[in-house]
Amino acid sequence: MAAQAVWGLAPRRDVGAVRTFERLFVEQNAKLRRALVRIVGDPHEAEELTKDTFLAVWERWDRVASMDDPTGYLYRSAINRSRKQFRRSRMAAERTPSTLGEPEDPFVATDLRDQLVRSLRSLPERQRAALVLVDLLDLRSEDAGEILQITPATVRTLASRARATLRSSMAAGGDEAF
Repeated sequence: MAAQAVWGLAPRRDVGAVRTFERLFVEQNAKLRRALVRIVGDPHEAEELTKDTFLAVWERWDRVASMDDPTGYLYRSAINRSRKQFRRSRMAAERTPSTLGEPEDPFVATDLRDQLVRSLRSLPERQRAALVLVDLLDLRSEDAGEILQITPATVRTLASRARATLRSSMAAGGDEAF
């Protein structure tokens, strides 16, 4: 204990107080998957990201379990993985020839949910992530800021801009409900 005080190390928490990986999985699996669906816009992609994130956390559980907030680490890891996947997709799209001129399915255009998903996808990544964390997951801006590694004020600004963009996007689509 004296060496910990000298070196500025925090004493390790009691083993009984440390969360188990299984408990984290049970508590956060569905919630993380829903958040990722809203961030990436595709349920299958979100499912894969969720699995990959939990696997990465499991592989590092010896370190993660001793953290003050393993849930924050889990969400931060998921956000980072979605960013990496978004960058890869964007690079692949830039290399793929454009398919402009192909007609859009008229049924898809009339579906409000699909319009919302497209509007969410069109948001800049940081705005979309802030909006999902604050409005859809009901996190405080402080917690969302910690996950995104930005200040709470920046989270509030990004979420506000995202809401304004969504309102105008939904209104332009013919629906004033948002």
